[in-house]
Amino acid sequence: MTVTNAPTARAAGRGPRKAPPGPPRTRTVKLLRQLMGDRLALMQEAADEYGDEVRLAVGPKTLYFFNHPDYAKYVLTDNSENYHKGIGLHQAKRALGDGLLTSEGDQWRKQRRVIQPVFQAKRIARQADVVADEAATMVARLRTKAGTGPVNITGEMTSLTLGVLGRTLLDEDLGGHGGIGHAFEAVQDQAMFEMLSLGAVPTWLPLPRQLRFRKARAHLEEVVRELTVARERRPTVDGEDVLSRLIESVREERDPRVGEQRMRDELITLLLAGHETTASTLSWAFHLVGGDPEVRERLHEEAVRVLGDRLPVYEDLNQLTYTSMVVEESIRLYPPVWMLSRIAQGPDEIGGYRIPSGADVVICPYTMHRHPEFWDAPEKFDPERFRPDRPTDRPRYAYIPFGAGPRFCVGNNLGMMEAAFVLAMVMRELRLEPVPDRPVVPEAMLSLRVRGGLHMNVERA
Repeated sequence: MTVTNAPTARAAGRGPRKAPPGPPRTRTVKLLRQLMGDRLALMQEAADEYGDEVRLAVGPKTLYFFNHPDYAKYVLTDNSENYHKGIGLHQAKRALGDGLLTSEGDQWRKQRRVIQPVFQAKRIARQADVVADEAATMVARLRTKAGTGPVNITGEMTSLTLGVLGRTLLDEDLGGHGGIGHAFEAVQDQAMFEMLSLGAVPTWLPLPRQLRFRKARAHLEEVVRELTVARERRPTVDGEDVLSRLIESVREERDPRVGEQRMRDELITLLLAGHETTASTLSWAFHLVGGDPEVRERLHEEAVRVLGDRLPVYEDLNQLTYTSMVVEESIRLYPPVWMLSRIAQGPDEIGGYRIPSGADVVICPYTMHRHPEFWDAPEKFDPERFRPDRPTDRPRYAYIPFGAGPRFCVGNNLGMMEAAFVLAMVMRELRLEPVPDRPVVPEAMLSLRVRGGLHMNVERA
């Protein structure tokens, strides 16, 4: 199957070219340095210099980087069966296990069927009160810190999102399980290390990072065991939370140890990906709003007008129009899923270029969302881009902050509702101001987060 409507599709009668253009082998050391350090600069510079089809020879790997909506649609949706999870994620299984993020084929489809009903729109709507309640607790905590100096907003958002996930997905309060956030941080660091090193470093080496990871993984597995035992003793009324559905699904496993491991992997993956992406989204939103007083004032006005002094309810989402626009623009500039890697299962052709079997193919939402062909002033923070009545002929796949195709992020509706509620409730009561001389630097990990956390001064509105 070939992309025929792509911008550089081959002319009739000509065979596919061997490989896209890209940096010469003499730049391999620089590329490796960027891969280990500034991965966003690596992808953006490649797109700026070579266009929408790029070959990146990075050490022992050659990446086929495609940066156009047509290519994204083809790889992620039209021919998704030929493109399985790619570079690094196979190695990351050593840290994350075989959960929804890393599994493939029949196992992935089975896991998706178990998880999907928990994220249905009707069930998410019923969880709005929980999200609002957790957000109110967080806002009250921030109020007490007003005027006391810089506050780690990312840490606050992490606590919030873990609380929301615990109550909405597991029907459990995770507050009694201390250190979960730090444990997830160590697991994510190890997963990224596995991805960048391509699994070449033995896990038994007593490196400080790996020692932290082993301790963190053991802690998270113990938390999962405690949650499972508690749920077995105290079933929920409807049995439709993730924990109940996973417990039921693993009863089919012949080997109880296999079922127990699968459930642990799934829960750890869901909790890590679920809380990390939303916490990062909110951190970037607060950072961007903090630098734009006009946007901040409009958010405050809308929150006061729509919510008054009460907690938000699900129906308020339709009225928090500008708030939703700000969230959408935040994840355009800083998409939580910043890169999508795939491995070609068989030979293919994209944009007139031959893709060999086993090739590493990369789609990068971060660069796609800044593509000058589809976005005016792409580096500018402008929520008006997403005004509902604003006409646009932008291709659907020019904006894919949660991925696309069969592996589209299962929790996007919960994440968007949570982000809108939290942003509105904070902006109604507080001002979050940038800390002078403290740079805010993006760090491309499993999600696109703020390096070292976002620190801001909290003031009463």
